[in-house]
Amino acid sequence: MQHLFSRRLLTWLFAAIVVAAAQPSLAPEAWGAKKSKTGVHAKAKRPPAKPRHELAKEAGVYWDSVVAKRRVRIAKRRNNEPITLEDYVLTQPPLHVRPLPPRGPGEREIPRIPVQADVLKAAAAQHDFVPEPPDSEMAFKQAYARAAMAAGLTRDQAVRIYAFETGGNGTYDVQAGLTHKRKKARAISPAVGYNQLLSTNSVGLLAEHGERFVEALQRKAAALSGDEKGAMERKIAALRRMIAFSRTVPNVWRDHDKLAKTTHGGVGLHAALLDRDIGPLLQTQKLVDSVVFARSRGHDAPLTAAELELMNLTGDGNGIDLVTMPQEMRALVPTSNFFQERGYHRNPIARRTGVVSMLYAAIDGKMDRASQLPGAQEMAAAFAETADASVGRGTAGTAR
Repeated sequence: MQHLFSRRLLTWLFAAIVVAAAQPSLAPEAWGAKKSKTGVHAKAKRPPAKPRHELAKEAGVYWDSVVAKRRVRIAKRRNNEPITLEDYVLTQPPLHVRPLPPRGPGEREIPRIPVQADVLKAAAAQHDFVPEPPDSEMAFKQAYARAAMAAGLTRDQAVRIYAFETGGNGTYDVQAGLTHKRKKARAISPAVGYNQLLSTNSVGLLAEHGERFVEALQRKAAALSGDEKGAMERKIAALRRMIAFSRTVPNVWRDHDKLAKTTHGGVGLHAALLDRDIGPLLQTQKLVDSVVFARSRGHDAPLTAAELELMNLTGDGNGIDLVTMPQEMRALVPTSNFFQERGYHRNPIARRTGVVSMLYAAIDGKMDRASQLPGAQEMAAAFAETADASVGRGTAGTAR
């Protein structure tokens, strides 16, 4: 009996071994391992990450090609030659962002992205200018509405651009990255205000249209007396100093950009946007310049709010390219063609949409949604309230 039990036990063990050998192995391939040529199993490895210098090189090649293609398009447009798909970079940009170049000793004292405290300090120290805040947000919006309507901008353009740029509730002094109150919110660029003007825009606008702004303030001063008149005259004197400083460099974007970002005086010029008398004029003039630029390039049709925003967002040269692009090309051309490298990576809507057609759709969609929010509704009301009187008051608005 014992002998029979031993034989049965050996039979069961043998069968179990055979069955186990027939089952697919769960290790080590099931754990992501692979079998080497020698038959020894080794854990699978991901391809090694590229060194940073190689990633930077790839990014440089891409963005240099974007710049080169843009120059070709500018030349073609100047010569009235047709622009084709071959004149754009048709691949999406690499994810890697090259580091900023090192700054000189004097430049290191200036924040990469100045915030309002930096701007106000520089304005007071360099130009003896302290912007006069409005009595209320609505007062600034009314001044902006008067200036914008007098300059020929429509309520639809102004309200929808405000809705897109500020999220529908932004204040006259809101800075990019701080449009929504969050604990970890940080400024992501110097852009400020209803149309999110860059510090470089402030330099350029003062340099190009300074006399017009001075004349607008002089007309206001003529209607004042006593302390109010004296305060306006001091503001005009400070404005003249800022205009003079903006003209210490050639009237080109590159030099305006350097002045705005590498000098205390340039940082201080941005404070003009925060003044209740000057700010609405600057915000308005930026959009008017885009309208004028489009007409000068043969685009006589009225710009929609989305088209005007594209010119405001990407700059007039890139904007007119986007506005005049044929519909059939828009689904094929990446948005990266219309931005600088860091500007593209800093702009979520440009990255997310990928191509021009999707960028248009995203802008219109955000405008539709944000235009229903309280700040945008208040802006629309400001335009409605000033519609009848705006035409006869010139371009000067006063946020009192």
